[in-house]
Amino acid sequence: MPNITVSIVTYRNSLRDIAPLLQRLHDEERVCRWVVVDNGDSEEIAGAVRELGGIYVRTGWNAGFGGGHNRALKELSAVKSQYHAILNPDVSFDADVLPELTKVMESRPDVGLIMPKIIYPDGRNQYLCKLLPAPVDLVLRRFFPGPLKRLARDRIASFELRDLDYDAPAYVPSLSGCFMFTRRSVLEEIGGFDERFFLYMEDVDLCRRMLARSRLLYWPQVTIAHVHQMGSYRSRKLLMLHVRSAIKYFNKWGWLRDRERSRMNRETLKSIPRRALR
Repeated sequence: MPNITVSIVTYRNSLRDIAPLLQRLHDEERVCRWVVVDNGDSEEIAGAVRELGGIYVRTGWNAGFGGGHNRALKELSAVKSQYHAILNPDVSFDADVLPELTKVMESRPDVGLIMPKIIYPDGRNQYLCKLLPAPVDLVLRRFFPGPLKRLARDRIASFELRDLDYDAPAYVPSLSGCFMFTRRSVLEEIGGFDERFFLYMEDVDLCRRMLARSRLLYWPQVTIAHVHQMGSYRSRKLLMLHVRSAIKYFNKWGWLRDRERSRMNRETLKSIPRRALR
């Protein structure tokens, strides 16, 4: 029965905020091992993780989001599992989520990554299905002032897939890193996260590399809650990290005519009839 491993990366998180998630992992029958990689140094979190049967890893420095999850995968290298869940510390979910995602994975071997429906704690929907970005998409969303942004609203809405039916399953080119339920064989085949991305864009890069080998599926039959801090909108330091990661991303994949990106977006963005997924 237990066939899922899980990793969480923390940095200066409070135990009070993440304690419910740690308890959920302890209670999950399908989870065989779970790891918390602490990029900070919290004795409280260390004690809680060990008490609940998890693996606690203190990096001694801030290894970033992708680097932290890669460290967890190394820690889990001897553990056999079919699936690996990459979780933010600010998510919460009920007992039906992991069994449902496992069932979908088992019925669709072409899928390498699933994301459930994601809402704010107050119930509002989070629009976290997106196209693979071109440089203009990120510039318009983040740096255009209000009046100019309104002129580009159709382009922004298209990139953010605002017309997507968030109550229906769909293949999507890019899914959020806050909750990634992956087929572990595909995740290991691509080598996990690219650690050139310290923070931001590492999930987009991962999705693009997984998309070359499998399908990415949005599955709204189960729902999780995500606080979604949107730190780069409130902190100049985080904004600069976001900009540097975006530059690295487009240096890697191309700034101008990225025909592969266009092909991936066009071919993967298709809603799935519900009857075909029963």
